[in-house]
Amino acid sequence: MLGIINPIMSENLYSIMEENTNAIKTNKSKGFTEEIEKRRTFAIISHPDAGKTTLTEKFLLFGGQIQTAGAVKNNKIKKTATSDFMEIEKQRGISVATSVMGFEYQGVKINLLDTPGHKDFAEDTYRTLTAVDSVILVVDCVKGVEPQTERLMEVCRMRNTPVIVFVNKMDREGKVPFDLLDELEEKLNIKVRPLSWPISMGMGFKGVYNLYEKSLNLFEANKQKVEKNIVAIPSLDSSILDDEIGNKLADQLREEVELIEGVYGPFENESYKTGVVAPVFFGSAVNNFGIKELLDTFIRIAPNPRVRETEERIVDPFEDGFSGFVFKIHANLDPKHRDRIAFLRICSGKFERNKNYYHTRLAKSLKFYNPTSFMAQDKSVIDEAFPGDIVGLYDTGNFKIGDTLTEGEKLNFKGIPSFSPEIFKELVNTDPMKSKQLEKGIQQLTDEGVAQLFTLQPGNRKIIGTVGELQFEVIQFRLLHEYGASCRFEHMNFFKACWMTSDDKPKLRDFCELKNRNIVTDKEGQIVYLADSEWSLNVAIQNNPTIKFHFTSELK
Repeated sequence: MLGIINPIMSENLYSIMEENTNAIKTNKSKGFTEEIEKRRTFAIISHPDAGKTTLTEKFLLFGGQIQTAGAVKNNKIKKTATSDFMEIEKQRGISVATSVMGFEYQGVKINLLDTPGHKDFAEDTYRTLTAVDSVILVVDCVKGVEPQTERLMEVCRMRNTPVIVFVNKMDREGKVPFDLLDELEEKLNIKVRPLSWPISMGMGFKGVYNLYEKSLNLFEANKQKVEKNIVAIPSLDSSILDDEIGNKLADQLREEVELIEGVYGPFENESYKTGVVAPVFFGSAVNNFGIKELLDTFIRIAPNPRVRETEERIVDPFEDGFSGFVFKIHANLDPKHRDRIAFLRICSGKFERNKNYYHTRLAKSLKFYNPTSFMAQDKSVIDEAFPGDIVGLYDTGNFKIGDTLTEGEKLNFKGIPSFSPEIFKELVNTDPMKSKQLEKGIQQLTDEGVAQLFTLQPGNRKIIGTVGELQFEVIQFRLLHEYGASCRFEHMNFFKACWMTSDDKPKLRDFCELKNRNIVTDKEGQIVYLADSEWSLNVAIQNNPTIKFHFTSELK
């Protein structure tokens, strides 16, 4: 079952769980334990245009997955980000769906989820945050903390998700780094601790000093390839530093580092892992400055797969029994094959190909012949996977977002968010010859969770509800290019969708008859009231005490 966003764990609960994990680990095979401990599953999140997808590409460069980075949206360089694979993403230069990428770096298996930055696709990002163990939040040094950044951070804070902040675009003239640190603490409501520090900024940006490793690597700017370090400086006291960046910048760096160490104190990894402190790194993703420092430190301090809460009990990643949940569904990942993929986050035990697993909602057994791992749109069949891994399961319609798979135990993972739509439009078919394609397309696309489908009678009218305007453009584009169905959307003046339940069936029936122009059914056949305004909704609630109005589809 889906659930509203809820805090996953308190600091004390986290500590208790970690003790239980250590106890369980002592009884496990060395190989199984090592597989889990070498995994890092995280999401990159940001306000649009902060450089999130560019940072993702540079991680893939360092991980050896790609050899040359392309521009996300550049009229001269007709390449696109590896993580932006849907056609509309390539045309618009934005990410509209979460991409999953796996690669190895220095013996660590990294599962990276690149999320949409645009607020209209925040729902996809929020769900993705339930499937990761930590987050890298990208902030533009010129614009600082923006509204969408604050909203994303609120979700992380609610879940006590460990967050690393990467201050990007230091090759531009932006805010003073110390001022940025104050802004991060004030607007994101979290303590910060810089673990790298920029040497100047803008045109004079030279690189970053690694406060965590106490080392300095000076790089040449290179937008498309990873360069080896030019000079490795063992200590800030070294005269090599003065020779390379000049006495003035060298003295400034020494003074600033001394101030940082005095003001912020030592970095404590546990404070980061419990979501109390956010380490901060500075750099320029487009020029590869500060990326290695971030990635090297990340694999050392970021948590491996964590314990998770279900409605029934706590699940530990080192348990023998397999468990996992679906946090995303995507139709037509490969448009040529019309495939539908359910993204499964493995939470405990080991997942094996061709083994039967129990679908808790449907109470039936399923077997998966071609489970896949991802590198953006590139997929490869796997034989096994471990906690922290994201597995793609070919789906014929068995899965909904939030579904759980186990080896027989009935579990339901908590904290997967759902939202009441805020914008409603009627779907109008503009090509009656393609009615079947339109019906199939809208059914599959709304299964992905970015929009909700309602049916209004009489006339079997289709109403789409979303939390953002841009989603309609994406749906229209995908219906045409993936299903060959053309349509338009006509705005409808509804305020909010409310699911209704009542033990007083006659009263519920009377209300539905009275408000028949506002009563629809969702894809599951559940009755939904589309309120015209906040006032009319409040009146309906006050006048009908025996009817429960729910703002999520879970009817909890």
